[in-house]
Amino acid sequence: MGKKMMHIALEAGDVGRYVFLPGSPERTEKIAAYFDNPREIAYNREYRTFVGELDGTMVAVTSTGIGGPSAAIAVEELHQCGADTMMRVGTCASVSPKVSLGDVVIPNGAVKMEGVSQHYLPVEFPSVPDFQMLKCIEQAAINLDYPYNVGVTITKASFYTQTEPETKPVGPELQYKWSAYEKGGATSTSMECAPLFAVGASLGIRTACVMASATNCRNYSDNGRKSEIDIEDRAIRTAIEAMRLMIRKDKEMA
Repeated sequence: MGKKMMHIALEAGDVGRYVFLPGSPERTEKIAAYFDNPREIAYNREYRTFVGELDGTMVAVTSTGIGGPSAAIAVEELHQCGADTMMRVGTCASVSPKVSLGDVVIPNGAVKMEGVSQHYLPVEFPSVPDFQMLKCIEQAAINLDYPYNVGVTITKASFYTQTEPETKPVGPELQYKWSAYEKGGATSTSMECAPLFAVGASLGIRTACVMASATNCRNYSDNGRKSEIDIEDRAIRTAIEAMRLMIRKDKEMA
């Protein structure tokens, strides 16, 4: 037997090249439902993994928990197990009128409003996804006829310092930064993209992200259309279609 990873409880060879990365362990089961022959192979801490196939190619899904530190661990250990193409699948919040509730959000870069990415690369180094993966995700949204936005996302380290910045001792600084990011054209925010892209770049592997917006701009309690749109499934369907396109392109290049 090989060496079992400390956190994700997997060994080299347990997964193939292609891995989906949701935050929630519950979401792994929903993603795996789109696989052929899905089976759960590990569940340790926040890291739950299923494997299966898409179009005859081995794929996996591993949950990362919330935020950059646990996501970085997942990417590091999955890479040691054989993965080199990882796609985050999740939800985000809108910070721009360009993104409405239910829209598919495809980050082309991430504001590093967290700390993990700086443990991998200098602060000047941009946090960006793999361009080929980004193009496949955009094509997937087009194929599925979903409204989508390609833009800069803000990766924060704390949920409540965004939703309630005025209650924090450093509230004025937080509000200034959020305003600056929005004026710079950022369209969404979540908690994993910047470290995902940075870890991927440092390892020389492909990473990208597809999300669906759970809010309208500046409205974190809008439930008006949530019953009409399965936001989570929209992100998952886009990710599955995008990974199929990636697999197909890789086969063509082989």
